Amino acid sequence: MLGVWHVHTKYHVRCAMKYGEVIGFYEKNDALAEDFLRDIDIPRFNSREDLLASGAEGVIICSATSDHCGDVIAAANAKKKIFCEKLLAPTSEECEKIINAVEENGVELTLEFEQKYIANRMAVVSVAESGELGKINFVRFRYCHSGSSEDHIPAHFYNRAETGGGVIADHGAHGFYMIRQILGMPISCVSLGGVACENPSALAKNIDRVEDNAATLMLFPGGAVAVNECSSVCGGAPSAFEVYGEKGFVCTYNDGIKKCSPQTGGETVELPAGRSLPLPLAQFMKGEHYPGCSVYDGAALTKMIEAAYKGMI
Repeated sequence: MLGVWHVHTKYHVRCAMKYGEVIGFYEKNDALAEDFLRDIDIPRFNSREDLLASGAEGVIICSATSDHCGDVIAAANAKKKIFCEKLLAPTSEECEKIINAVEENGVELTLEFEQKYIANRMAVVSVAESGELGKINFVRFRYCHSGSSEDHIPAHFYNRAETGGGVIADHGAHGFYMIRQILGMPISCVSLGGVACENPSALAKNIDRVEDNAATLMLFPGGAVAVNECSSVCGGAPSAFEVYGEKGFVCTYNDGIKKCSPQTGGETVELPAGRSLPLPLAQFMKGEHYPGCSVYDGAALTKMIEAAYKGMI
């Protein structure tokens, strides 16, 4: 484990332990390391170099987003297989450096794009790609929870320099890569975001006042439009994935999917969710790789997030 900064680190290490041995971790921040060790008792390396000199086949990178470029390149140069939490890096320039290192060293890199492999998301994509909806003209994705309003998010996750932004860079990432799978890359973006949290404890952590409630509107070649909604101040909010075409629509509904198209006679019908594929960490640990979470997908996501912040109004 290279870095334990990310909020999902403990979950990842427990999942990884189901598939193989996790021999240790390195974290430069003593406070984060001590918190990690209170729950998971594995050896702590003295340096990144010591970790990369170990006999481990691969490295799970959960360091701050701002450290990803250096950490991923070092792991690639050490010929390690790499699993990396999103984002790949905060800037496209850093992503290009990472791509060069990964290609030059011939190593595998897997990103945590979990939404791509969840059954009902996959079903929506399958219907959209089948052509039965005709030309796709509108996509909506929503990923929200109450992490800020209920004060579940650690202080360092509000640090703009470390995270690369607020909920647009964090929760919004899921919507961006799912929308890209349907429509490709946008030609323009407009974003709105603000601080909606009123919980005094959580608000005191958000010194940089990164957005906790946001939406991005995107325009694509051919006139298609997409909306990506993300928030950490919405309790119990269900996720949403909706695709609308000239001939019908498909959308998630609770754990299932609803569809209306010429194939259904113009009636709205419910589809079974089907089966999920292994999530990216399981793919990484088992050596089973499905399309959608590569280093190139990571670079495309960073480009979309850069555009979303550039279009903030």
